[in-house]
Amino acid sequence: MPDAVLDLVIVEGPVLITVYVIAGVLFAYLLCREASVRWALTALVVMFVGGMVGGAVLWASVHVLDLFGGPVSDAAWLWVPGAFAACTLAVWNLWRSRWWRKVIALLSIPVFAATAMLGINADYALDRTLGDLLDISTAAPLDIRDPGVDPPPADPAEPLYTTWTAPPGMPTHGEVGYPVPAVPNTISGFPARRAELYLPPAALVEDPPRLPLVIMMMGQPGSPDATFIAEALDDLAAEHDGLAPIALVIDQLGDPTVDPLCLDTELGQVETYVMQDVLPWARLHLNVLQGPTFTTVAGYSNGGGCAAYFGAKYPESFGNIVAVAPTEYAGVERSSEVLADVFGGDQAAYDEVKPVTIMEAKAPYPDSAAIFAVGERDRAFQPGTHRLADAATAAGMDAAYVEVPDAGHDAAALTGGLEEGFALLTTRMGLAPPEGDPPAEGEAPAEGDPPAEGTPAPED
Repeated sequence: MPDAVLDLVIVEGPVLITVYVIAGVLFAYLLCREASVRWALTALVVMFVGGMVGGAVLWASVHVLDLFGGPVSDAAWLWVPGAFAACTLAVWNLWRSRWWRKVIALLSIPVFAATAMLGINADYALDRTLGDLLDISTAAPLDIRDPGVDPPPADPAEPLYTTWTAPPGMPTHGEVGYPVPAVPNTISGFPARRAELYLPPAALVEDPPRLPLVIMMMGQPGSPDATFIAEALDDLAAEHDGLAPIALVIDQLGDPTVDPLCLDTELGQVETYVMQDVLPWARLHLNVLQGPTFTTVAGYSNGGGCAAYFGAKYPESFGNIVAVAPTEYAGVERSSEVLADVFGGDQAAYDEVKPVTIMEAKAPYPDSAAIFAVGERDRAFQPGTHRLADAATAAGMDAAYVEVPDAGHDAAALTGGLEEGFALLTTRMGLAPPEGDPPAEGEAPAEGDPPAEGTPAPED
């Protein structure tokens, strides 16, 4: 399939509107079969029954079979019954109708199903393009700009903002692509999908500085898509002379339909992959600062739970956690099944890998920062996110709980959570001075700042 087709935006704009219009026209045609009270009543009954069946199927899928790994959005509860109602109407049009109406009715069924799928997808807005929805990446190869220094030099003592001056001609935006050479899985053997890399503007100049590092993981189902963190870090870079972390978005799933729990189990050696394949490779081959203060593990939903786990267990490697709408612990959506199948019924062993338990055991954390963000409307993930933030605070981390305004479990929460998280980490990562510090020599104070010591007060 051509990249131009895979890159079509399907969460807004002409493609989505066109699908809605086509579905609306087909529905109107099927509904207006004849002008009679009898048909009107028949159509209403048929659609009501279809809608009820659709609602029941969705309810069983969510609450009995747990096919989606947790709650679904409010939009799904409208689109799925609506699609079932429309499809039932199409099936009813197959009887006692002319051949062309039968053909249109049959063609309408997949259109209604696809429209509902796209409508639900647009509500989440996480799979922005057709390629994202089909799990086909169109990312281009990206030179990792390997510094070629082994071992990497020690981190400088001065914060980066004090030694950096943006050169003329620096790009205004960063670049996204898949790293060349690829991230290895030599030690773990974990069949990860291809990672994606974000390089901020400061990393694209001729003599780039070493920058902070972010290892990020997305949700399930999902793919290692760097688009969202690139948007957040591009905004950060625009405010800090091109400075922002280098972000490597990796795959902790292997198969989007399987959750290996971010552990080393029969489902996959994910923990070994992250800690022994990914992190050493990134520190050696990406132009990044080495210390835990400059190293962040981030994630969304399933990946957010992974971020909480790795940050809690390995503070000597990851000094910062940014977890957006995280799962509270591995397999929380189906904990009974995970307990039985993965841990052999050993509750103590299962509890040991829960981030809250790890935080309690390893406390106090002398130098860890953690931001736990969740959508204001994400009632399903708020309690667990709050518990993680509370546990991090109790364990001595510099922790924050953030609710993203008017966001659910969706792209708005992801983007907003990343923006809030990294804004809170800019000073810690050396990208900006602490609030209230005097401006650098030759820099005008910001509006509202008090005059520096020794500066004459303005005359009345």
